[in-house]
Amino acid sequence: MFEWMAWTTPVAVFFSCIVLMLFGMTLWEIHSPTPLRRGFLPIATTRGDRLFIGLLSAAYINLAFVGFSGQLMDWMSLEAEPSIWISFVISMGALVLIMRKG
Repeated sequence: MFEWMAWTTPVAVFFSCIVLMLFGMTLWEIHSPTPLRRGFLPIATTRGDRLFIGLLSAAYINLAFVGFSGQLMDWMSLEAEPSIWISFVISMGALVLIMRKG
């Protein structure tokens, strides 16, 4: 059923982190509901809103990295495509930034 997907270790770690975040945020929101607040995002958001926006951003960062990794290999004269772990770290950093300051 899942033969078409590239289930590599970085992909499995990425999706495992998403599942754990959703579970943790659900428990946190049940335990202590969050008020709206404004950060650098142009709207007032709750923790759940920022998580959703952060997860979308992380997914787009990963997709962009996968899409441009071949070109990065050519531009930087690399022997192999850059590691997907690079996009994982960048996307998780963006998620943390959005959650804390968004």
